Amino acid sequence: MRLIYPKALWRGDKNKAQIYLTFDDGPIPDITPQVLSILQKCDVKATFFCIGDNVRKYPGLFKQLLEQGHCVGNHTFHHKNGLKSDVSAYLTEVQQCAEYVKSKLFRPPYGKMKRSQYREIKRQNFQIVMWDVLAMDYDQRLTANQCKANVLNNCRNGSVIVFHDSVKASKNVLPILEEIIDELKKKYHFATLEEFEPDRAIM
Repeated sequence: MRLIYPKALWRGDKNKAQIYLTFDDGPIPDITPQVLSILQKCDVKATFFCIGDNVRKYPGLFKQLLEQGHCVGNHTFHHKNGLKSDVSAYLTEVQQCAEYVKSKLFRPPYGKMKRSQYREIKRQNFQIVMWDVLAMDYDQRLTANQCKANVLNNCRNGSVIVFHDSVKASKNVLPILEEIIDELKKKYHFATLEEFEPDRAIM
């Protein structure tokens, strides 16, 4: 995959004991406030890749996320799979989301898009963000402890970690998030991906 998207961000500086906590698919009233509460309690900032239609439906929740100092990114308007969408339709999804999420960070839903979509999104000066640690909290076959192990066993300097603030992931992410943060704090500093965002002035 890294060969397909060579200029995407997969990992930060491997020489710094710094990691990046990210959440996909929100904001959702059933889970995002609980995630925000845990992050506030742990004094950690994260990056949320938001679905544009969710931001449209829950603007107050999106505002709360921003007011608490978290970073945001574009995750398309309807969580579209790039491999199942033509280039024009996919770019429209990105542009629609950009009307609500003012960020030049972009993560493709499912981590999948066509090379033609990738090239065009890069041409529009988005920083495409992937990951190197996937909690797999959305997988209903896994337990919360298995998801916890996925994260703790694979974290390293510069890791970009993916969780989901979605209803499907709630049974796995909510019981373990604070434990994971506490454990990782022993070795790493948490940062947002804002430092990788291209100049906002072009928007």
